[in-house]
Amino acid sequence: MTRNLLVSAIAGVWMAMSAVSGARAQTIDPFENGWTLDPATSELRFMSIKKGNVAETNRFATISGLITEDGKAQIRILMDSVDTKVDLRNVRMRFLFFETFLHPEATITVQLDPEQLTDLHQTRHKMVTVDYTLSLHGVTVNKSAEVAVTLISNDRITVSATTPIAVTLAEHNLEEGRGKLQEAANVDIAPLGIVSFDFTFDRSSPGTPPDVSMLTAVAAAGDAALETKGNMDREACVGRFEILSRTGNIYFNTGSARLDAKSMPLLDKLHDVVDRCPDLDIEIGGHTDSDGSDVANQRLSERRAASVAEYLQSKGIPPARMKVVGYGEAQPLVANTSGDNKARNRRIEFSVIN
Repeated sequence: MTRNLLVSAIAGVWMAMSAVSGARAQTIDPFENGWTLDPATSELRFMSIKKGNVAETNRFATISGLITEDGKAQIRILMDSVDTKVDLRNVRMRFLFFETFLHPEATITVQLDPEQLTDLHQTRHKMVTVDYTLSLHGVTVNKSAEVAVTLISNDRITVSATTPIAVTLAEHNLEEGRGKLQEAANVDIAPLGIVSFDFTFDRSSPGTPPDVSMLTAVAAAGDAALETKGNMDREACVGRFEILSRTGNIYFNTGSARLDAKSMPLLDKLHDVVDRCPDLDIEIGGHTDSDGSDVANQRLSERRAASVAEYLQSKGIPPARMKVVGYGEAQPLVANTSGDNKARNRRIEFSVIN
């Protein structure tokens, strides 16, 4: 009788301690209540190889994620948050490579199999192979990878890549961006990236599952850009105008000065840069290929540059800050010997004039 009373007392104390601490026993349901990513202790990295043997490891500063109660996991990466530790290198990655004004986020989606993880509360650590979907730069591919899942506590887990994951640039239509980066930085860059990650998730409280609206929320370009807010100094402004001149994302119909609607995402980013460089005046230079007469190309280049200036004026940039110049076909980047070369020569360039 005395022994039973002692056992009951110990059990009562344990239950009281559990109630105070909020602890709860791990069940065989690995997705109980769902999980939310802890961004402060999570990291997604990618390595690039340049000059043949120089490796650079970069990261994304803004990621979010969750695992629902039915085992659907998703990681969202805001591409503007690419972090190379160098301001203008970040800008090149955003505008020339990832084209974040068109593709502001990437997602990794996995449907987890509960049978793979039902004994996690006992093993505490498991290697599992998962099928995942990667949506990056407007292209979605299906892959598989081995990950390590570690139960740190009943309410905290880590998920890590066991080996680096290769992402082929051509598979995500990033080869053109690689070419722009190579030209801007004057270096050779390998045609793939090596990705690794360490994600930490916290279990949601009973009755308050993860916010599944995160799975469908629309990301806005520029929200996570790693740069100083407010006005920028001259070096930052000049560097950005040079980079924006290389994007090739300002479009006109053949022989026309009318801006195509698909130009607007980049022009809106251009407006943001001009607006944050209020002490600088800029030249907007129009260039054409060699098709047509010199006179016609000169007029067309002037009209196209003027269209860009008019758009910026409509967004609030004073006309006095913009000088419109047409260069016609006089300053080609490359010989006008192919369709691709001619497309490169048809461009709008931006430069600081004071």
